[in-house]
Amino acid sequence: MKNRTKLWLLMIISIFGSIIIFIALSLVVGSILDKGYNLNKLNALSEDIIATIRQKGTGGSQEIKPILDSLHKEHTAIHFAWIQPDGTKIYDTSGDLDDYDFSKLADRFLNMPSNLWAEDENISFIYSIMLDQQSYYLLISLPSQAMKQGQFYFFIRTSKVLVSLLLPILTAFIVPYLLAIWFFSWMNRRISKLNNALSQVNLQSNSIVLEDETKDEIGQLSQHYNSMVQRIHSQVVEIEQFENRRKQLLSNLSHDLRTPLTMILGYAETIRSGLYKDERELKASAKIILQRSRYMDRLLDQLLDITKQNTNVLTLQLAPHNLSEILRKIIADYLLLLDGQDYHVDIDIEDADILMQIDAALIERAIRNLVDNAIRYGKEGYYLGVALIEHQNEVWITIKDKGQGIALEEQQRVFERFYRSDQGRQGEGLGIGLSIVQEIVALHQGNIRLTSTPYEETIFHIQLTKRNCSP
Repeated sequence: MKNRTKLWLLMIISIFGSIIIFIALSLVVGSILDKGYNLNKLNALSEDIIATIRQKGTGGSQEIKPILDSLHKEHTAIHFAWIQPDGTKIYDTSGDLDDYDFSKLADRFLNMPSNLWAEDENISFIYSIMLDQQSYYLLISLPSQAMKQGQFYFFIRTSKVLVSLLLPILTAFIVPYLLAIWFFSWMNRRISKLNNALSQVNLQSNSIVLEDETKDEIGQLSQHYNSMVQRIHSQVVEIEQFENRRKQLLSNLSHDLRTPLTMILGYAETIRSGLYKDERELKASAKIILQRSRYMDRLLDQLLDITKQNTNVLTLQLAPHNLSEILRKIIADYLLLLDGQDYHVDIDIEDADILMQIDAALIERAIRNLVDNAIRYGKEGYYLGVALIEHQNEVWITIKDKGQGIALEEQQRVFERFYRSDQGRQGEGLGIGLSIVQEIVALHQGNIRLTSTPYEETIFHIQLTKRNCSP
């Protein structure tokens, strides 16, 4: 059953239920709290008296007195009087034997019916009866306190008056329910829109954006839905980009491994067959095999790094280390590699040792990645600069080359995983080296930034803070 059908059934049941409960409670509460006589009860009492007197067939004092005395004992607050048309009093349960004249009788009915609601006032009712062709009158009197506290009477002469009475009552009952129906229908429409939007959330297409500026719970839920849709589509875009990069990675990896492997096989076959001319050509072939082997080794290390990043096993193992000595050792290794290549190597490392709490293996990997990049992509500048500077509580490591550099629009993306610049990176590497460097620096609570001017200088700056360091 739909909510709208449930709502209509609830409204109908509520309306009739309200009317029934109103009538029932009015009767029950009135019978408990509103004690006393009302006009209906007094009329019924007078009709019983008149019927009893009619059975006697006479209006004499001897016949009337026991009837009225018996009723007075049962209804002590009420006094009964039996009088003739000329005002002569035949009997009065109050003991007053004075006859009535017109003035005295009229005083009993002054200010009626307002006396019904007044305090300390007497209320009188008179009824007539015909016995033996003679008229008699029954006078009933009681204090206003003996009457019920609340009484409503409607005297209807024509059925048209019912409209004027029922219309306000029905309006008073129905309007709140109509307002409730409108409110719940409005809420139901909003929930239906939200439900429809949720059912159409699809990773392959644009989802519905809800326009709901209200501040209630449904409005907040709609805003959360819009935020969720935006996050989902942002993540879908990122996943698509990551998937494209993964495919490109596999393609690049296949190419990057095949090319050096072909060279290694070719030069290895030359050496095995003894087809080299002299010792110098033999050493050159061996050097190329060594370089290409190291390059393939770096590719495999990068694949291992990708696996570690996916499994979040790249963790710090801090210990006191001599950062100056680590940097000197790295540069010494690369000086052997650059020997005989007309490279200008500019080293600026202070003589004083710099001791820090670092993960030496990770820091060495980060620096080697940056130096590899400077040599590989900046080879056209034939320049490598490495500097280590300590300033107060900070340490700066800079790696500089003067090659073709990185375009300004790509400088923010070079730290992205699997990203390879069309200018400087195409053809070698998997596009994760700089992302690993950035992660290592971040693990050490440091920063890395890049500045590049093509064929002038490309500098990677690493800033580390000396926290909890000890000699």
